[in-house]
Amino acid sequence: MSDQAKNLWTIEAIGTFHSDMRHRFETPRQGAFALNSGVIELFPGHNYETAVEDLTGFERIWVIFLFHLNRTWHPKVTPPVAPPDRKISVFATRSPHRPSRIGMSCVELEGVEGRLIRVRNVDFLDQTPVLDIKPYIPQADSFPNSAVGWLDELTPEIWTVEYLPVVKIQSAFISDAGGPDLINFCEVQLTHAPLDIRRKRLTELGGDCYEIGCRTWQIRFRVDSVRNHICVEMVRSNYSQQDLLPEAVDRYGDLDIHRRFRSEFPEV
Repeated sequence: MSDQAKNLWTIEAIGTFHSDMRHRFETPRQGAFALNSGVIELFPGHNYETAVEDLTGFERIWVIFLFHLNRTWHPKVTPPVAPPDRKISVFATRSPHRPSRIGMSCVELEGVEGRLIRVRNVDFLDQTPVLDIKPYIPQADSFPNSAVGWLDELTPEIWTVEYLPVVKIQSAFISDAGGPDLINFCEVQLTHAPLDIRRKRLTELGGDCYEIGCRTWQIRFRVDSVRNHICVEMVRSNYSQQDLLPEAVDRYGDLDIHRRFRSEFPEV
C-alpha cells in the first residue's frame, strides 16, 4: 500500500442538519454568539435512535460536521477577530477553510425525539453533513484559564446593535417570503468591526451613516463610535425599477420577493 493510500480514509455522515440558515454570511462567528435553532436528522436504518437515547439530560453536545460548501483551504487565513494586517495559521484558528473540511461545535441540546436531535445556538448551515455527536462534559472539556496564543494579543471591541421597529417588520417580511434573515446577518456582521471594508460590502453615506450589502439587499445603519453602538434604520432593495420589470432576468431567483417588498414598503 502506498503512503498516499494510507492517508486516505472514508467517513460516512450519520445525519444532516436542518435550519433556516442557508447562506455563508448567516454563519455566526461561534455558536456561543448565535441566537438560532435547528434539527439534526439522523439517517434511518442504522439504529441511531438507540444510539442517542442517553443524551437526554445533557445540556450541551459536541457536533462534528463537514464544511460542505468549501472546496479549497488556505494555510493562512484572516479570522473575523484578528490583529490588524496579519494572517493567522489555519490550524491556530476555527476557520472553515481547512484541508479536511471537518468542523466541530459545542451546541445547546434542546431535546431528542427518536432520530431527531433539536439544538440551538449553532454555527453551521442547513444541509450540513453531521459526522459524529459526543456529549459535552465540563470536567473534561472546559479549561477556562488556558492560554489562547495570538488571541491573548486582542482586546476586541463588541458593538451593540439596535433596530428601529420598521427594520424588524421589513426583515420578517423578507424572511417569511423566503429571503435571508437580515436580523441574523446584522448580528453576525455588525457586532464586531462593523466598518471593516476588507470583509464587508460597505458604502459610506456620510454623517456616520452607512449601508452594508447582503446579497441583493442593502441595510442602512448609523454608527455611534463613542458608545460602540449601531442603530439599524432601514432595509431597501438593491434592484432598480428596471431590474424588476416582468421581462427581467431573475439571476438570483428573488425578483418576486423584491417586487412584493416594494409593494409593501413603497416609501423605501
